[in-house]
Amino acid sequence: MLTITPAVTAMLLLLSAPTGRAADAPAKSGRPAIYDESADGAKQIEEALAKAKKESKHVLLMFGANWCGWCHRLHKLFDSNAQIAAKLKQDFVLVMIDVNKNHNADLNQRYGNPTQFGLPVLVVLDAAGKALTTQDTGKLEEGDHHDPAKVMAFLNQWSPKK
Repeated sequence: MLTITPAVTAMLLLLSAPTGRAADAPAKSGRPAIYDESADGAKQIEEALAKAKKESKHVLLMFGANWCGWCHRLHKLFDSNAQIAAKLKQDFVLVMIDVNKNHNADLNQRYGNPTQFGLPVLVVLDAAGKALTTQDTGKLEEGDHHDPAKVMAFLNQWSPKK
């Protein structure tokens, strides 16, 4: 007879999660919050679009949640890799959209359900608010991290043409 323990049940739930990544398990306490769980995503985007228009930039939406290990990894890469950080600063207004527990579900729907690819997921908007592309960040990964070269290639491809 097969016995299903709570640990086995938890592992099965993790493996059947939309992204299929065990790293998306709830964050350990002490990990800093990178998403504002009370923020109105529509207002965040509105403010970012105003800035993008003024500065001739695109808006980079990063849909995710504080419990998402891959979200923290990508955010850390954005901050720690000097070339990527400079590219983001030069060409994009980054908006961290919290989607924990269906928060900002209307925005997920507005942009074509990008979270179907798992978290994090990126959506690039032009300064007028038109969605240009959606990026499944799993395709930017290499093993247990996001490949800086793949991330940089994505940013270069979707930077505004100046």
